[in-house]
This record gives sequence, C-alpha cells and structure tokens, in this order.
Amino acid sequence: MPYIAQHLAQAPTRADVDSLPGTTVLEFGTPWCGHCQRAQPLIEQALRDRADVAHIKVEDGPGQRLGRSFGVKLWPTLVLLRDGQEVARVVRPQDASAMATLLPGTPSPG
Repeated sequence: MPYIAQHLAQAPTRADVDSLPGTTVLEFGTPWCGHCQRAQPLIEQALRDRADVAHIKVEDGPGQRLGRSFGVKLWPTLVLLRDGQEVARVVRPQDASAMATLLPGTPSPG
C-alpha cells in the first residue's frame, strides 16, 4: 500500500498503530496546511515504488489524541514505524534527502 493522497476519515487508535505489522509511515498534518501541501510531492515520490511500506495519513489538530501521543508539534510530521514501534521521524521535509533519511533505499534526485 504505497502513497495515500487523502487523510483518513477517522484516525486509528494508538493501540491499533502499536499493533501494526511491518513498516508503516504515519503522516500527521492537515489538508489546508501549506507546509503539508509543499511536502506532498516529496512524500509521494518517496513512497511511490515502496510496496513494502504502508502509508497512513492522519489529519491532526486540537482534540486529536494520536498526534499528541506521538508528540507532534509541527506539520507535516512523518513517523516511521516497524511493527508498531517508532524507528525514525522527519518533520517538515524540505527535499528528497530528508525522505531518504526516513526511508533508506529511497532514490535521491541526481
């Protein structure tokens, strides 16, 4: 399940996230956030050919517990999980190298 363009209608619970198998990128942001909009091409490029990585796009904001449980303060925040455990994170990626740091094996432009 590569890149997902739309935010989930309802965020998963922390228990659901903690029990996810395999590798997952959990993306926190909002549809109206300028930083989130600018990062989408980078995120899409990094995940396009990564069938081995699930992508869950969660709308964050006041009253949203999942983002708070991960300590999200800025959007977009991308959290890399392996079997439900955080192993890396990138906040406001600006270029492909930031995404390559999050997801080793992601091709860098060149």
